[in-house]
Amino acid sequence: MAEMRVAPVAMHLGPPHEKAVILGLADDTIVIFTSDNGALARPGEGSNAPLRGTKGRTTEGGMRVPAIIRWPGVVPAGVAHDELTTALDLLPTLARWAGTSVPDGVVIDGHDITDVVIDGATSPYETFAYFNGTSLDSVRDHRYKLRLLRRHGRQREDITELYDLVDDIGETTDISSEHPDVVARLRAAADRFRRELGDGHTGEPGTGRRPQGVV
Repeated sequence: MAEMRVAPVAMHLGPPHEKAVILGLADDTIVIFTSDNGALARPGEGSNAPLRGTKGRTTEGGMRVPAIIRWPGVVPAGVAHDELTTALDLLPTLARWAGTSVPDGVVIDGHDITDVVIDGATSPYETFAYFNGTSLDSVRDHRYKLRLLRRHGRQREDITELYDLVDDIGETTDISSEHPDVVARLRAAADRFRRELGDGHTGEPGTGRRPQGVV
């Protein structure tokens, strides 16, 4: 089954790379391989192990994906980083790599992660919010993740579950009772996200919501 998944990737990535080699552009071509979500994890449709959950969920199995970047002579080869970054960061990062920048006065959600990718710097995110639809499900920092909602079909249940994503990447053990200070800190971060982005579950409208971008 792995061969069935790898073959289409090779088929689509191979010809453009080969053309870049022929044209002498391979060393000046940035290749990024990533995904928008985890696997469905149904029989024959991939696995997210050891992560918990699947596509469509805000557990790590639904959200955390690999990102592989090739840019010879700029991005170090054979180096792995485990810092928190997102697809939102591609716009400002690629703009910088292309020698330009995001237009002045335009508010975006991503960060330029050049220093993370090239130098192994710390993530620019102090905290990060996980939304499912319009509802804030979870919030995390560099180590801990606080889950706020559990879904039962269309019903939502308020919960307080804390996971250590360093020692328990599979989100198997709730440690909220052991770290009330971390829970309080991440709840405060969740409140800030609600005030800015809104929350369909609590009815918070959000002061920082803006029209979607159109290309």
